[in-house]
Formats: sequence, structure tokens, C-alpha cells
Amino acid sequence: MKKNNWIWLALFLAQQALATEVPATQIAITPGQQQTLGIRVADIGKDGNLASQKLAGEVVIPVSQERVITAPQSGLVAALHAAAGQQVKKGQALAQVSSPDMVGLQSEYLQAWTQYQLATDMLARDNELYQEGIIAQRRFLTTQSHHAETSAVLSQRKQALLLAGMSSAGISRLQKSGAMSSSLTLTTPIDGQVLEQMVKVGQRVEVATPLYRVAALSPLWLEIRAPLGLLDAVRPGLQVRVSNIGVEGKLVSIIRNVNKNDQTIQLRAEVGRGAEKLYPGQYVEVEIVPEQGAEGVQQQFVLPKSAVVRSGTGYYIFVQNRQGFVATAVEIVSEKSDKVSIRADLSGNEKVAVAGTAAIKGKWLGVGDE
Repeated sequence: MKKNNWIWLALFLAQQALATEVPATQIAITPGQQQTLGIRVADIGKDGNLASQKLAGEVVIPVSQERVITAPQSGLVAALHAAAGQQVKKGQALAQVSSPDMVGLQSEYLQAWTQYQLATDMLARDNELYQEGIIAQRRFLTTQSHHAETSAVLSQRKQALLLAGMSSAGISRLQKSGAMSSSLTLTTPIDGQVLEQMVKVGQRVEVATPLYRVAALSPLWLEIRAPLGLLDAVRPGLQVRVSNIGVEGKLVSIIRNVNKNDQTIQLRAEVGRGAEKLYPGQYVEVEIVPEQGAEGVQQQFVLPKSAVVRSGTGYYIFVQNRQGFVATAVEIVSEKSDKVSIRADLSGNEKVAVAGTAAIKGKWLGVGDE
């Protein structure tokens, strides 16, 4: 009984080895045998799932390249120095706002500055007296504390002026001259183009009222809506083309969020060169270019489902050559209707068996048709 068990186990392991072993890839079949077995071949097709689709894309400005300049204080727009469409440099004056509140903030700063100077002089004097033993330590500590308080108030007043739109250079001039002004000059924080002028001269504005919108217009983003079925075929780095404009870019991200209304995914491409041909808010037709056989990268193809067979845990197609066919391993990307999208190390000029694959598989495995 034990001997029979060992024989059965040996046979089972031998069958498993045969089942998992991948035979030689070359399968010798003559043209006459192909006709007899009903084998039919067709040209392999590059996956047109991407290239054949024109996807809707919107031109947008990258979030880090846009600024809105607002009024830091309420007041009257006294002058405007730039208009929509104008190129501006960082630090360039955009508008002049007359604000009575600025006079009050400057007055408070000057008072704090005077108190700070007095406290500094008093601290220096008491420090000398303390070192000479003329005054008690308690008095020196009190003077030291008063100096720290005036320093904190001065910093507070300076921060208020900075938030109100006054520059550090302007604060230094105020400190030296003591001349106060209700005029406030607003500048652009970046190089770019004025996209929108939102106020007019003589208009009264409140705190945080938008005055200008400025943006750097290179690079730009293309926000693309794509069918969910393309998810397996796209990845960052693929080339993106706006064919009717002649602009190209690269896919930079795939947003992992599906629109529940139309089951589309959002892709983002970046366009640097040629961005001047695009306008924020513009809708364009976008084409994602499939990978062109870069070294170490398998291309994507589309075939009838009948062309793909399974052996063990792998998938194979039969590529025709002079001796017959070569069993070629492939990766299944997606399936739809009677078509299957695959990745394989092929050039795209091959002919592949699309009918009679069961007969070829039987000859390949040497066990006949399944």
C-alpha cells in the first residue's frame, strides 16, 4: 500500500512539472498545416485606445503661479499703474491707495519707537548704576522688564504696518524722518502678466478687496477628463499633444478620484514649451501619445481575444515567422467586448494568429487540442 502511494505521488509531481514547464517558444508549422488546421493570421495593431481618442482638456494656471493683490487697508484708489494684459516684474508698483487708517498706524509705530528708545537709554543707564552698586537689583530688573515690554510693542506696531502693505524700507524711512503719509503703494509679488484689473481710479475699497490678479503663464496645466477605461493605459511621463495648436507636454499626475456622474478620471499634463499659444480657461482637444518602444519599455497593442491563450499562470500569443510561430509572453492590460489590450516586447509589424490558436497551443504543448 505504501509502495502504491509513492508511485501515485511520483506520477502527480511529474504531471505538475509538465503542466508548469514552458516549452520551447518556436513551433514548427508549415503553410499547408496552417491551412488544414484553420489557422488564420492578422497584423498586430498598436493600441489605438489612447491615440484614437480626442479628450477634452481645460487650460489652467498652476496654483503656485497665481496671486491676487488685495487692499490691506480701506481707502480710496488714488492711482493705477498697470492694466490687464501688461507684463510686470516682481516689486513693480500696481496701485496707489490713499488710506487715513495708515496715518493712525504710523503714529502708533512712532510712539512705540520713541518709548523703545527711552527704555533702551534707561536700561543702559541703570545697568551702569547696578554694576557700580548704586541701585538695587530689583530696580534693574524692573527697568529690564520695561525695556522688553516696549520692544514687544514696537515689534507689534511694525508687524501691523507690514500687514497694512508698508514695506520694510518705508518703515525705516518713517523711523528716520517721522513724516507720515496716507498713501500706500501696492506691488506685485511675482513676475508675470496682469490677468485682471478689478477696480477703477476713485473707487472706495475695503480691507481685502481684490484689486489685481497676476499670474506667471509658463508652464501651464491641462486638466483632462478621460474615460475610466483608459486608467490602465495611462501613466505619468506619457507625451500629451494639442494637435490643432502644435503644443506638446507631459502627463504629470493622475488624480485618484472618479467623477460619479460620467465615470471619468482627471489627468493633469504640464505644458512648458509652447505655453504662450494657450490661454487660461481655454478648452482644447488633447491626445495622449502611446509610448514609442523606449528601451526596456514594452509597447501596448490591441488584438481579438481569440489571439491570446493561457498556459499555467501566463498569457501568450503566437507570432508568425518563417518556421511557423513563436509563443510570446504578454501582459493583459484590459479587456473590452471582443478585444484585449496587451503589453509585449514587439515592434508592431508582426503577424499574429487570431484563429486556430487552440491547434497551435496543442502542438506547442505536445498534448493535442484542449
